[in-house]
Amino acid sequence: MSDLTVTLAESIAAVPAADWDALAAPGTGRPDDPFTTHRFLLALEASGSTGPGTGWLARPLLVHRGAQMIAAAPLYVKSHSQGEYIFDHGWAEAYERAGGRYYPKLQIAVPFTPATGRRFLTLPGEEVAGMAALIEGATRVAQQNGLSSLHATFCTEAEAETGAAMGLMPRLTQQFHWQNDGYSSYEDFLATLASRKRKALRKERAMANSHGLRIENLTGDALRPEHWDAFWAFYQDTGSRKWGRPYLTRNFFDRIQQTMRDDVLLVLAFDGSRPVAGALNFIGRSALYGRYWGCVEDYPCLHFELCYHRAIDWAIAQGLDRVEAGAQGEHKLARGYLPAETHSLHWIADPAFARAVADYLDRERAAVDEEIEVLTAYGPFRRGPAQDD
Repeated sequence: MSDLTVTLAESIAAVPAADWDALAAPGTGRPDDPFTTHRFLLALEASGSTGPGTGWLARPLLVHRGAQMIAAAPLYVKSHSQGEYIFDHGWAEAYERAGGRYYPKLQIAVPFTPATGRRFLTLPGEEVAGMAALIEGATRVAQQNGLSSLHATFCTEAEAETGAAMGLMPRLTQQFHWQNDGYSSYEDFLATLASRKRKALRKERAMANSHGLRIENLTGDALRPEHWDAFWAFYQDTGSRKWGRPYLTRNFFDRIQQTMRDDVLLVLAFDGSRPVAGALNFIGRSALYGRYWGCVEDYPCLHFELCYHRAIDWAIAQGLDRVEAGAQGEHKLARGYLPAETHSLHWIADPAFARAVADYLDRERAAVDEEIEVLTAYGPFRRGPAQDD
C-alpha cells in the first residue's frame, strides 16, 4: 500500500461532497442508505448536533491514491459512549477502575443512528485495499495519540468478517427488522400470521384509527417547514424522557428539509389541522429506516400504527425489502419484526484488557445467538395449520 496516503480531515465540511459520495453512494438513484452520505453527516455537523461540546468530534479518515480519494470512513473522537446504541459503558467503567483512561476513544460510526450500513467506504474495485488502509490508518491514529480503543459500529456482516480477519474483535448484537416476502398488501402480510396474532393486530390498528385523526405520509416536496416545527416538539418530548436531552438540534431538521427531504418519510397524525404525533423514517434503496417518534397527546395504539404498521404499508407499496425499526423493543416482535443480527468491530490498545474484552465477546455472542433463536420462535408467524384455527 505504499502508493496510498492516509490522512485525517478536520471536518466533514472540509471533504468535497462529490468525492465523499462517490464512495458512500456510488451509482445512480438512491444510496443503499442515506446515513453515510455527505449531506446527512454534514447536516449533523453544520447543525451543531456533532462537533465541539457534543462528545462527537468529526475527523474523517481519507485514503488517496495520488489525487483520487479511494476510501473514507466517518471517524469521530468520542469523549463518552452516548448515542452509539452498541454500548461499551461497562468496558469503560472496568478499564477506569483498573486505573486506565478509556476516553477519548475513536469511533467509526454514524452518530445517533442504529442502522446497519457500510462504515468503510470505498470506490468500486478498491474494497480490499481501501478497507485495509482505513483499518491500518485508524489503529495507527489511536496508537500515536495514546487512545484506548477504536470501534466501528453497525458495520455490515461482510465488513465484520474482513475486519476480524485483520485482527479486530467482532461483536454480535441484535435488533428487530420486518422482511418483505413479496407481499402485495398489508392484508397479504397478515395472512402469514397465526390467527390470534392476526386478530390482535387488526384490533390494534382499528383502535389507532378510531380517534378521528387524519394520518398523512409526507416526503419530498410535500414536506414543509411547519411540519418540522411540529416534529421538533414531538422529538423534544421523547428525547427528554429517554436521554435527558435530545441529541439533535432544531437546525438539523431545517437542514434535512433543505437537502434531504427526498430521503425522508414523515408520518404525521393531525387532529383537524393540528399535528399531534409523528414518526420520522429515512428511505434507502431497499429499506425503510425508522428513527424517531413523538406526540403531544396520548392516543391508544397510535405509536404502533405510525411507527410499525404504516411503515410496513409504505414499504410494501414501494417494493422495499425490509423495515429496520431501530434499537431495542421486544414489543416489535408481535408486529412482525423479527430479530436480526447487527455487527461491530473493536480494537483495544491494552493487551490484557483486550483479552478480557475478547473473552466477554465470545460469551456474549453465544448468548445473542440463543436470544435470537428464542425470540424468533416467539414470532407471530404461522408454524402449522393448527395455529390458524
